[in-house]
Amino acid sequence: MKFERQIREHAERAARARAMGGPAKLSRRKQDGLLNVRERIDCLLDPGSFRESGLFGVSYIPEMRESTPCDGKVTGFGKVEGRRVGVVGYDFTVKGSSSSYTNNRKMAHVKDVGGRRGFPVVFLGESTGVRMPDIMGEGMGMNFEGARFLRTRDAPWAAAVLGNAFGSSAWHACCSDFCVMRKGSVMAVASPGVVSMSLGREVTPEELGGWQVLAEHSGFADAVVDTDEQAIEAIKRFLSYLPTNSRMAPPVAAVPEGSDEAVKGILDLIPESPTQVYDVRKVIRAFVDRDSFFELKERFGRSVTTALARIEGRAIGVIANNPFYKGGAMDADACSKATDFIVLCDSFNVPLIFLHDQPGFLIGPDAEKQGVIGRVINWMNAVLQVTVPRISIILRKSYGRGFINMGGAGIADEIAAWWTAEVSFMNPRTAVMVVHGVKEEDDPARFNDLLRDMARNGGAYDLAAVYGVKEVLDPRETREYLSEALDVHTLRLSGGVGQHRLANWPTSY
Repeated sequence: MKFERQIREHAERAARARAMGGPAKLSRRKQDGLLNVRERIDCLLDPGSFRESGLFGVSYIPEMRESTPCDGKVTGFGKVEGRRVGVVGYDFTVKGSSSSYTNNRKMAHVKDVGGRRGFPVVFLGESTGVRMPDIMGEGMGMNFEGARFLRTRDAPWAAAVLGNAFGSSAWHACCSDFCVMRKGSVMAVASPGVVSMSLGREVTPEELGGWQVLAEHSGFADAVVDTDEQAIEAIKRFLSYLPTNSRMAPPVAAVPEGSDEAVKGILDLIPESPTQVYDVRKVIRAFVDRDSFFELKERFGRSVTTALARIEGRAIGVIANNPFYKGGAMDADACSKATDFIVLCDSFNVPLIFLHDQPGFLIGPDAEKQGVIGRVINWMNAVLQVTVPRISIILRKSYGRGFINMGGAGIADEIAAWWTAEVSFMNPRTAVMVVHGVKEEDDPARFNDLLRDMARNGGAYDLAAVYGVKEVLDPRETREYLSEALDVHTLRLSGGVGQHRLANWPTSY
């Protein structure tokens, strides 16, 4: 056979590159129940669709070439459910998947191609940070990958944190539109060892950047799961709601059988008393397509629920006040969560549904220390720039500026109210005490007289009388109303594509 030597050498080199960090390291990962980087990529991509880019890349330092197969990063292109994606997989078995000149070039190429050719990029992250001595001295001048972290949302990015994620794996996660974290993983600017030395005290990985820190406090983790497989499945599900790129409408899915049934029992989910709480997520599940509810940042800013879902197969984004937490009062975290979600949906042509049931924004010294006043305005600025359809429904109370941020005051393209709706500048009970200085416990009769005066003309039918809302709904009509409103406001003249005024908004702030 011709070229026998070259054929044999090619096969041997490819086998060495695909062997990653060797049998011993791969065996330890398997014993720990962790997938290696190539197994993760196989789990993500459609079978047989992966085309690797950079298989023969190694460290640019000669004495490290034999010990750095693929230079610790497996990169390339494939398909997820038939749609093109780029993938960056971190191979922790090779130098802790540390960043270097060669693998930075590999990652930059995949990100650049995804952005220029219009398809998502997925990051399967696990790394120790930069590799020394590669990035020391002259290596800093050779490292040109950093500029690629500046991105517009031309196509979605999704990331999984699947172990220790320091350096570029952390940067990619924070730059992404969706970040899922496996429990037991850690993400931070620097490793616990470096931080402990800097602070002069022991800092545990969980304290520094464990899943509870990322999901409950900083909000950088959009979802938390138990296994690698679950993390990859979450990424695939997230991408299913979004278009391949920002110049396309989101895909339309088949409508599961029985999707019209749950809304018939929606009244059982809502208390008659306006002072009783309920979990708005149950309400959302009742009117969206069956099993389509996909919540983001479940553990962060919990007085606002943000979720992707579908109605009649069409992707929607839902922002709903949740009285189950803090009575629905929106704090700084909830504001940032809502803003982040608005940016995501507007950037990728996903219509927004707002569900009001809030007493306003959380106030007080602690709230101001958290910067709530600025977060309120960030949210308002974002919602005013939205160019996808905005549909707003007032479920129960909607007070003060929260009414505006949730799409009231003419901001939404359509606004309706359940018959339980109540709109006011502030809680009428509070207003009686502020304006008249009368407390209920001191003078119940006068308090109730003044309360009736303060609460006048704020009900659903009062709003409908002046066309402040377009319709008053029986809650059981919610699915039908939203289906019709979404169809009315489809962006027909642009093929379902918005103007993307928020595409340059930071992915984390």
